[in-house]
Parts: sequence; C-alpha cells; structure tokens
Amino acid sequence: MDHKKVAKNVVDAVGRDNLIAAAHCATRLRLVLKDDKKVNQAALDADPDVKGTFKTNGQYQVIIGPGDVNNVYDELIKDTGLKELSTDDLKKVAEQGQKFNPVMAFIKLLSDIFVPIIPALVAGGLLMALNNFLTQPGLFGPKSIVSTSPVIKGLSDMIQLMSAAPFIFMPILVAISASKRFGANRFLGAAIGMIMTSPDLGKTAKYWDIFGMHVAQTNYAYQVIPVIAAVWVLAFLEKRFHKLLPAAVDFTFTPLLSVMITGFLTFTVIGPVLKTASDMLTNGIVWLYDTTSFVGMGIFGLTYSAIVMTGLHQSFPAIETQLVTAFANGHGAGDFIFVVASMANVAQGAATFAIYFLTKDKKMKGLSSSAGVSALPGITEPALFGVNLKYKFPFFCALIGSGVAAAFAGLMHIIAASMGAAGFIGFLSIYPKSIPMYVVA
Repeated sequence: MDHKKVAKNVVDAVGRDNLIAAAHCATRLRLVLKDDKKVNQAALDADPDVKGTFKTNGQYQVIIGPGDVNNVYDELIKDTGLKELSTDDLKKVAEQGQKFNPVMAFIKLLSDIFVPIIPALVAGGLLMALNNFLTQPGLFGPKSIVSTSPVIKGLSDMIQLMSAAPFIFMPILVAISASKRFGANRFLGAAIGMIMTSPDLGKTAKYWDIFGMHVAQTNYAYQVIPVIAAVWVLAFLEKRFHKLLPAAVDFTFTPLLSVMITGFLTFTVIGPVLKTASDMLTNGIVWLYDTTSFVGMGIFGLTYSAIVMTGLHQSFPAIETQLVTAFANGHGAGDFIFVVASMANVAQGAATFAIYFLTKDKKMKGLSSSAGVSALPGITEPALFGVNLKYKFPFFCALIGSGVAAAFAGLMHIIAASMGAAGFIGFLSIYPKSIPMYVVA
C-alpha cells in the first residue's frame, strides 16, 4: 500500500477545507468534518485501499486496516498540517457539534472507564481459564492434570493467585480509570480503591461504632459500581477544596479531606446502597439468562450486530465485568455476552467470505477476503461496514447465523470464564468443558 497516496486520496475525497480534526484507532481513520455531505463518496468507494466508510457519533470513519492505518494517518497529518489527536481528544471535538444525548453520554462514560482496564481483566481471565484447564477433572480422563502430575501443582497454585488478583483488587483498577475520567488525582483514586479492598476489613470486628452508628466493615473486593460512585464523590470534593483552600494549605489538606470524607461516605452510604444495587443487577442478568435459556441467547445473537451499529455495545464491558467477577467469586453463570459476541463476529466474517466467493469485482474480492480474516478473531468493522452493510443481504444472513449459533450455545450452556478476543481464538476464555461445543457453535 502506498500510504502517502491513500492519505492524499482521503483528503481530496473529504475535502481539505472540510476537515476539522483527525485521529486513528486500530483499523480506522477517524475524522471530524464540517459537512459530511461534501464527501466524495464515489472516490472513496473506488479506492482499492479503502475498505469502507461509515458515520457514527459525529465522526466520519474510513476503514484502512490494521498495520496500515497508522502510516496513512501520519501521512495525512503531514499533508494537512492538522494536530495529532488521540481518539479521546477527537471524541471531545466531535461532541462539540452534537446535541447532548444522556443515554449515549452514560454509555460513553462506562466505556471510558472500563475499556482501559480490559487488558488486565483479559490477562486475569485467561490465567483463570488456564488454571481451570489444569485443575478440571474429566478433560483428559477422570482426574485433573494436576492430580496426575503433582509436579506442576506449585505452578497451578501460582497461576491461581495471579488470576485472582485483578478481580479481587478490581476496585483499585476501576478507581484509577474512573479518576482519569472524572478529573480526580489518580493516586487518590487508587487510595480509595485500596481502602475499599483492605484485607483488614472485618478482621477484628464487623462494625465500627461511630457517634452511635454501627458502620459495617464491608470489603468491596470484586465490586465495580460502588467504587465508581466513590471516585465521583472524590473528584467532586477534590475540585471544590482546590478552589476553596488557600494555596499554602491546599497541597496538604485537599488530599486529606477528600479521602477522609469520601471514605466515610463510602462505608456509610455509597457502598451499602450501591453494593445492593450491583448485586441486584448481576442477579437480574443471571436470572434472565437462566429463565430465557437458549431462546434468550438466540434473540440476543440475532440482534447483537445491530446493537454494535448503534454503539450500545460499548456498555457491555461493565456488565461483563460483573458477570466475570461473580463467576470468579464462585457465583453466577459466567460471561454469556462474550459467547454471543463471538458468534456474531464469526457470523459477520462468514458472510463476508461468502461475498468473496460470489463477487466478480476485484476490489470487493480483496476487501472481503481481508475483512473476513480480521472478523474471525473479533475485529468486525471492515466486514460490517465495508462489505455486509453495503450489500445488505449478507448482514441479515449473518444475523440469522449468529442467532442460531447463540441459541445452540445457550442450549449447550456454553459460558466464558473471562473476557478476551471474541472470535475463534476466544476458546481460550471459555470454561474448559465447554470448549468443544464452543468450537462447534
């Protein structure tokens, strides 16, 4: 690919004077334009190196593909003289020209907090899956691998410890990420997370007697919703104290007062209320899964890719985190959302490969083959927006295939023990006994 030429073609097609800002992610150029109607869509569609385009959340996105998009972006910046921006910075630019949508704002909030910590959860989850592989009886005979080979027991115990840590101390991870999102000091946020997961909680007594109140010494390990609220309060207090306190005492007393007041409110009000709400949410989701069984899974699979188009799927990591942590703590049904996402992604990839065999257009043949390959491990944007939605009928075929596969997965009680890459390689995240049926699905 001639990256300089592709960048020039994109600039010419969208209009040099029409371009406000640009960033890129793993596969796409993300552009903020003055007027989307001025884009020469035919020129972009005719470019063999452009794998598709779509508009979402005030951004005009051009699919280039992994490995090339960063080079094309560099050339675009050189050509236009625009300032390099991160995707977060670009979102702020795009939001300035949009009407406020409270639902999408809430989804974006969850996405901003949970997406950065997903690598830690994936690492912990995959380690958990590996440990299950070593300790689960019935996979390679009546006994587990550890039972038949005691020499690896120490390794298994170490893996178990490493896999549990990200979930036990998840409030610390969430607190750091939420602090960045809410504008609080990250280290103060981390301190709040540490306070909520202190090993000393409940060790010597179940309650503190404070001014006649019995305050429960609850450990908030594995919890996510209470810590988000606690960090929001921390950020609110920290900003107010920075404004109110003189510079001479601000450095000392702002952290002290912010942490002390937030900690007190967390154990007296925020924690008890939101832990109950969090438990109700998780139990409700698990109840829905248990009640609707394969029928509910099938409906979810039938609509998942359509949900992706709206951007609502960005809120799923928050729900998946609850499901995975509950499973890690010995409760709940595991992450069935991951299973549905895997079925939907592979179905979109399969539909794209079908176009590869059906089309005689050379550009579409090349695009569909590369898009299909990227969809199988879970990167569906090129397949979804570059091929299937363009022809429409492959998109609906993929929805049906995803629905059937998800229903089958529900019937076989296939669950994920962790988050990961939602596609064929997602078997690493699946509970060991379910891996064969996952591959079939």
